[in-house]
Amino acid sequence: MTDQPSAPQSPQFGSVAEVSERLAGVGYLASTAVATTVFLADRLGKPLLVEGPAGVGKTELAKAIAEATGSGLVRLQCYEGIDEARALYEWNHAKQLLRITAGKDRETWDETRDDVFSEEFLLPRPLLIAIRRTEPTVLLVDEIDKADVEVEGLLLEVLSDFQVTVPELGTIRAARRPIVVLTSNSTRELSEALKRRCLFLHLDFPDAELERRIVATRVPELAESLVEALVRTVRVLRGLELRKSPSVAETIDWARTLLALGLDTLDDDAVRATLGVVLKHQSDAVKAATELRLN
Repeated sequence: MTDQPSAPQSPQFGSVAEVSERLAGVGYLASTAVATTVFLADRLGKPLLVEGPAGVGKTELAKAIAEATGSGLVRLQCYEGIDEARALYEWNHAKQLLRITAGKDRETWDETRDDVFSEEFLLPRPLLIAIRRTEPTVLLVDEIDKADVEVEGLLLEVLSDFQVTVPELGTIRAARRPIVVLTSNSTRELSEALKRRCLFLHLDFPDAELERRIVATRVPELAESLVEALVRTVRVLRGLELRKSPSVAETIDWARTLLALGLDTLDDDAVRATLGVVLKHQSDAVKAATELRLN
């Protein structure tokens, strides 16, 4: 623990152009808007809230920032019902009970209590792990919209002062502030208090040209004409009212599938045989087959 204010992490990027270059170096092709927002989040030391539909690359952006900067990635995956014990810390109750039993009749309760609520019995979870790291760190709070509002309240202390309070141990302040990326699929409205602490970035599916570049970068062996046909087909699928539109990652998976099968054209037979790579619901597959007029 430290009583000193947490020190900001040294800026990792020198310019917007450098952000684009270094993210591209790890396989993430960022638009100017994305590169600019990442640069500002890094330079200003502000958390970055990334919203958008599932599958547009929000989580991948955080991973790419960590890889591009040589930072450790600490991920808090949110879900309905997640609580402080899973997000911040909890006590190792089994070990505490063994310690209490071992000290019975040999020491006072005050002595036992001071011991069982010490560092040895603390189980840090992602938020506390990120706060305590002294190495460059990216903290990813993934799908924050799935967590209850109480977890947002917990995050406010972390994002405001980069510190957490453990009543039995006191306040633990970050020795080095992490880069913080929060993602949201917009399944519920986040609190204004949380939003005020963050820079905001909305990600949508890339335009056709950017998606072609992404696929060509990730699957360079695939013929340019096949990449063109693949991206065009994916965009048609996204225009349908599907339960789950194909993500960018699924576009890449489809490209790798075509390559693995040795296909050189995306005809009806190829689409029909491989559609399960990008559509994971039978109702979506039926609708797509109808709209694409697959026999």
